[in-house]
Amino acid sequence: MTPDGVVEIVRQTLMLAFWVAAPMLAIGFVVGIVVSLVQIATSMQDTAFSTIPRLLAFLAAILFLLPWMLQKTMAYTVALLGDLGRYAR
Repeated sequence: MTPDGVVEIVRQTLMLAFWVAAPMLAIGFVVGIVVSLVQIATSMQDTAFSTIPRLLAFLAAILFLLPWMLQKTMAYTVALLGDLGRYAR
């Protein structure tokens, strides 16, 4: 396997990790901004108030996005293992 092939596999892996993690990070960002705005408006600086909504949003996002994330990851893994003979040369 050439160094270019290795770079391509690593690039594809990092892009998959980015696309799988991006929706979760975006949801956490949006919920964090909304909670911060509510805290600013109410002058309430409780750490539990900022943590619990984000955790619940992440839980809901995981439950909603898990089938899509698994499908993407499994498709990449099947493609990678399907070309394993080509990589072994």
